[in-house]
Amino acid sequence: MTGSSRGPNDPGRRDRIIDAALDVIAERGVEGTTHRRVAEAAEVPLGSMTYYFDGMKHLLVEAFTRLAESMSLRYRARLEAAGTTAEARAAVVEIICGPDLGSPRELVLCYELYAFASRNPEVLGITRSWMGASRASLSKHFDPRTARALDALVEGLSIHNSFDADPMPREDVAAVVAAISAGAGGGADGG
Repeated sequence: MTGSSRGPNDPGRRDRIIDAALDVIAERGVEGTTHRRVAEAAEVPLGSMTYYFDGMKHLLVEAFTRLAESMSLRYRARLEAAGTTAEARAAVVEIICGPDLGSPRELVLCYELYAFASRNPEVLGITRSWMGASRASLSKHFDPRTARALDALVEGLSIHNSFDADPMPREDVAAVVAAISAGAGGGADGG
């Protein structure tokens, strides 16, 4: 059997294009993302772009879907590892303050996603689905109202801390998480 690993039957090409699109979006924003830049970053022929995607919007939807799914899986895994409400609170603090979620690159991508979603209903659906998944993960430990508040806190503090010259210290984040979730039932241990 002959053929190049990057030939027409290259099974990883579509994934490389999507990953490259996220890299280009992180570097140049949605407005600076072009087929040519993505093809160069993915090291694929420019024609591959139209072979795999109906247009730039299709590629952006796929890229932002991958971002949301990837981050959502890590978010869920951290919360599923918590066996008690106290551990779930610590997991929320880690999601906000830890290195696993919300890297500078991912935060830039989230900002781009939010801006793009505000004008594109299909992408808005991705963000709403992501929010729903986050709340569902939190609801395993907290009542629905508390889960919603904690999800908003995760988003808001992540954004604020990324811009603030003096980000909120972990111990203050923990105090806010504890205050929001005080008396919130629904967890494995109820407290």
